Amino acid sequence: MKSDDLFPLLQWYHEMGVDVAICDEPQNRFESKEPVKRAHTHTETTAMAPSNPSTSHPAYSCQTLEELRQAMMSFNGCALKETAMNLVFADGNPKASVMLIGEAPGADEDRQGLAFVGQSGQLLDKVLASVGLDRTKVYISNIIPWRPPGNRPPTTAEVAACQPFIERHIELVNPKILVLLGGVAAKTLLGTAEGIVKLRGKWQSYQPTPTSPVIKTIATFHPAYLLRSPGQKAMVWRDFLTIEKELKL
Repeated sequence: MKSDDLFPLLQWYHEMGVDVAICDEPQNRFESKEPVKRAHTHTETTAMAPSNPSTSHPAYSCQTLEELRQAMMSFNGCALKETAMNLVFADGNPKASVMLIGEAPGADEDRQGLAFVGQSGQLLDKVLASVGLDRTKVYISNIIPWRPPGNRPPTTAEVAACQPFIERHIELVNPKILVLLGGVAAKTLLGTAEGIVKLRGKWQSYQPTPTSPVIKTIATFHPAYLLRSPGQKAMVWRDFLTIEKELKL
């Protein structure tokens, strides 16, 4: 198969939910006699994570959201900054009880410098409205603040470079409920290799740093996925009904 034919195939697998590799390296079943290494479970991944984050990243010295924005504007540790039009910091109300985290900006977000303002954002607004929420009552950001070229998925290195920013962002906002939209956001912040199909709809706990308050967290499908798979909208609606119920407690 030609290399040009591989991307549509990989994209199809991604859309079908096949987004987790069983092993870090490919295995030749006909030659290798060594046992295949299994992927880390969520418990193992959490246990292996460092107990304290590195303080060398500029995100950790920020004391306000404006300081964080400025630190991100000055950051040169992610090449996506060079190809994007704008930094997409956030949208909504930073004092809201609900914070939503997506994957990365798209073309509309890149042009406007705001999170979730394209087709995915319009669908998200409808989902929020179904449970009595809007952008004055939620705060929205992304794992990656710059648009990847062609809306491709961010690489592992790009996620690692930007992760301290979103962790500090969440810590500064300190929402009552954190909603993770899609597999990249869920796997990055929950420290797990499990796919979004298994993670969605279940309450989890997230703690940006060992000294931060624990935040009640739930994952659901990304609105962009719903545009391609509208049959899954009912599951997302149920997830947001769960969020609505929690907000009333």
